This record gives sequence, C-alpha cells and structure tokens, in this order.
Amino acid sequence: MRTTLRWLGRGSTVLILLVVAALATVYAMSEMRMRRTWQVEASVPPVPADAAAIARGEHLATIRGCRGCHAPDMGGATFIDSPPFAKLSGTNLTPGKGGVRLSDEALVRAIRHGVGSGGRSLLFMPSQEFAALSESDMGDLLAYLHSLSPVDRELPPNQVGPLGRLLFLAGKVPLLPAEVVDHATRPAQPQPGPTAAYGEYLAAACKGCHGPGLSGGHIPGTPPNWPDAANLTLDPTGLAAWSEVDLRRALREGVAPGGRALKADFMPVRETRHLSDDEIAALYAYFRSLPPRVRGSR
Repeated sequence: MRTTLRWLGRGSTVLILLVVAALATVYAMSEMRMRRTWQVEASVPPVPADAAAIARGEHLATIRGCRGCHAPDMGGATFIDSPPFAKLSGTNLTPGKGGVRLSDEALVRAIRHGVGSGGRSLLFMPSQEFAALSESDMGDLLAYLHSLSPVDRELPPNQVGPLGRLLFLAGKVPLLPAEVVDHATRPAQPQPGPTAAYGEYLAAACKGCHGPGLSGGHIPGTPPNWPDAANLTLDPTGLAAWSEVDLRRALREGVAPGGRALKADFMPVRETRHLSDDEIAALYAYFRSLPPRVRGSR
C-alpha cells in the first residue's frame, strides 16, 4: 500500500511538473511574439473640422463597431472578462482622466496597422477590417475623435490568460493584428452609393465574425456554446432567399425572415441599425454577387 501511494505521489509530482513546463513554454513563446516590434509608415490624411465631417466620423465609428469595444461614449470598456482566456478593454479615446492623447499619426498606425506605442502590436484590434479605410473616411473618423468630450474612466491593464495564449499559438485566435494585416495595403477609393463595389468596402466590418468569404460558421476563438455566424453568401443555408427588405429588417430590427429574432448579444444590431438605406442596398448588392459557399467554409 505504501509503495502504491509513493508511486502515486511521484506520478502526481511528475504530472504537475509537466503541466508547469508546458505553461511556461506557452507563456514564453506567446510573450516572444507579443513583444515583437513593428516599424510601419502611417500616412495621415487631411483632417477636416466641419460639423458634417464630424457627424460622418461619428457614423463611421458606429457602423464600423468602434463603440462595441470603446463604449458608446468612446471612453473605453472591458469587452472580454474571462481570466483563463483574457481580460481586454478598449482604450479610453477621450481627453478625460484615463484617456490617451495620441497624435493623428499614432491613431492611423493603430487603426490601419494594429501597432501601438513602442511599436508593439495591439491586442484584438480588428485592424484588418480598417486597413483599406479610405483617406476620406479616415479623415472624418479622426475629426470625430478630435471632437470627443472628456470621459473620466480608468481601465484595467490588458491581460492574456493561458487559454488565450494557447489558442493564439494554435492559430485559433487572431490576437495580434499586426501579424495579420497586410501593411502594404493602400487606402481604398470607393464611390459611395448602392453598389456592390461600395458594399464590398462596407462588408470589411462583417468579416471578423462571418469569415473572409462571409460563409459564417463557428467564430474562431469563441467558446463552443457561441452561436455560429450566419452564411451571407447565396448558398441555400445563407441569403439565397432573402430580399433587400429582409436584410434591412435584420440589420435594423434584429429580425430574420419568418420572424426569427437574431441573438442580440452576438449580432450587433445596436450598430447596424444606423446603416443608411444606401449602405444597406450596397451590402445587399454585394452579398448577391457572392458565389454560394458551404456554411462554415469561412
């Protein structure tokens, strides 16, 4: 009996040491990538100061999802609070206490390239969706950021837990945008209007959840119990039978054909309901141009 207990004790010790070694390896490998620095050129467009530009910038911050992570008042918010995975907060972008005071060059570098102060990559900033933001839209967005009223809000430091680091190393979570952004991408020059070309430009904001090919399926890095993102292609499991009216109702009211309510915690209707009629028409034209893809093929 004593021999058995002794072997069990030794086995437990070995197992604990292996787990500690594995965690140390995961931490060291992830930290090495997270500490990498990036040297990128950030081209700052002209920044208007008129009320129309500021209003347009506010509209862009809304429909592009900035307020989902930075809060409706842009004073920052914790958007992931799961210690095994991560605790992440969107920065307070106002001039209030706890806010950051960045130059336009630093803002463009963060928005388009996902690179923060010191040259390190930001965490979970969806810069791949903003890399091709047009010069005009970037200028308006900067004009809006300049106009923000102070919000006093101090946020906890960002932390990535062991599960988040492991998923990152396994390629399941795009934790570092600077690694995935094509830093040579040039700003797009879209002509606003109800066209498929403009819809493609707007749909960049959809690809974080619905995938590069917009076929939906499980969102990488999310828990298994999260609902799949919808297929936005013309596959029968997607939007093949949807009309533009159906899409408008889904984006503005969170209701799919047949009266099915979309899950408000996952589909950002609070943001998409602000899309204009022309923007929704453009998205619909673009979605109708996509070849059918099997749901989940990303």
